[in-house]
Amino acid sequence: MRIFKLGLGALALSASLSALASDEWKLPIATHKLANGLTVVVSEDHSAPIVGVSVVYHVGMRLEPRNRTGFAHLFEHLMFQGTPVAPKGVFDKVITSGGGRNNGSTRADFTNYIETAPVSALESLLWLEADRMKTLDFNPETLKNQQDVVKEEIRVNVKNSPYGGFMWIDIGQKAFDKWENNHDGYGSFQDLENASLDDVRAFHRDYYGPNNAVLSITGDLTPAQGFALAEKYFGKIAARPTPKSTDYSEGLNTAERRFEQQDPLAQVPAAAVAWKMPARGSRDQAPMAVLGSLLAGGDASVLYQGLVKGRELALNVNELYGLTDPWTFDGPTLYVVYSLYKPTSNVDALLTAIDEEVAKIVKNGVDAATLKRVKTSLVAGYYNDMEMFLSRADRLAKLQTLWGDAKVANKIPGWIEGVTSEDVQRVARTYLTRENRTTIDRKPAPKPVPAAPAAAPAAAPAAAASK
Repeated sequence: MRIFKLGLGALALSASLSALASDEWKLPIATHKLANGLTVVVSEDHSAPIVGVSVVYHVGMRLEPRNRTGFAHLFEHLMFQGTPVAPKGVFDKVITSGGGRNNGSTRADFTNYIETAPVSALESLLWLEADRMKTLDFNPETLKNQQDVVKEEIRVNVKNSPYGGFMWIDIGQKAFDKWENNHDGYGSFQDLENASLDDVRAFHRDYYGPNNAVLSITGDLTPAQGFALAEKYFGKIAARPTPKSTDYSEGLNTAERRFEQQDPLAQVPAAAVAWKMPARGSRDQAPMAVLGSLLAGGDASVLYQGLVKGRELALNVNELYGLTDPWTFDGPTLYVVYSLYKPTSNVDALLTAIDEEVAKIVKNGVDAATLKRVKTSLVAGYYNDMEMFLSRADRLAKLQTLWGDAKVANKIPGWIEGVTSEDVQRVARTYLTRENRTTIDRKPAPKPVPAAPAAAPAAAPAAAASK
């Protein structure tokens, strides 16, 4: 982390040199592989007496077994349920009582576990992570409990939520062809319920060994200290064979895909518009990140100004890169534009407007001022994220896992800065085509027509008047 201390007398000199100074920030990154295959990444930073720790396993939704949809996600929950040495509750108690916090998440290509705490707690963090890498407390009660937890999460986030995550769950099922890429990573209730203790043990054995993991530590320590601690706590864990992954590669789509869904909980219609992205590591990856931000990266973006402010078709515009970001994926991924649109409009008008904005970019490119603004915003956001020890440790672990080189972190800003208007034109022309596009139009379900009130009973005839 760079720290600048400038007195008033130095301001004039600083200003005169600012044009010559580089904005580039080189992260200190050191890597080492233990004999058992665990890769250790350390980023030394003594600006605060804290550490961020990330353990990334190279298994996610794309790599889970068939007929076990949601299994990677289920297992993420199981990793917090205790081991024979540290029973349920110990993991969270040790970390939070020492002033730290922790979390975990599952994505298509990885599952990550993260912690941050004062540096004095580092050895405790590493002991806990190594302990659950060795084995878990596999028992029927815990498995049943976590199966129910995941099912309830699906109910809350998908089944009983407006739009139900259709912009990241359903859109992938429609855009991709191979099972690895298009199944629901949250999982079906049937698959979750069918998971057995033997399945759980096998999954941990196959995917949670040290040779399928990266340990990343950022903060108040040296690489030598980090490597020694990794050897101390993880070095004796034996490597375990990891199943070979299938071929989940896919080319760009060659025919437009359109779908309509009804949503009983939605108040206004919404659309998810997706295009298959360039492959990781291709020359088009950085230009695609710039193009994505240009199109839908905030209120100054082309689509926000064009669809929300200009044509007044949409209520908002957002962008997604699957469940991750433009840099941390290892297989077919989508760039998704997601928008709530006005009930007075329709999805055809929305798609026409998007096509018109993309066509302008293909024809005219991007003016220098706009391109500079977008790239500066991307680089600034990237650096801001890297300043947080926890975020830095996690990104370095993911890059090491997916790219095989955590030092890619220092190349990304330069890749962004090097993107030209011609690059943006090329990726818009190549990837943002109608043929490569998948769209889901999510409309509010018609409200049930209230039943007609029951007819009132006929009035009884009036009694004859007596005399």
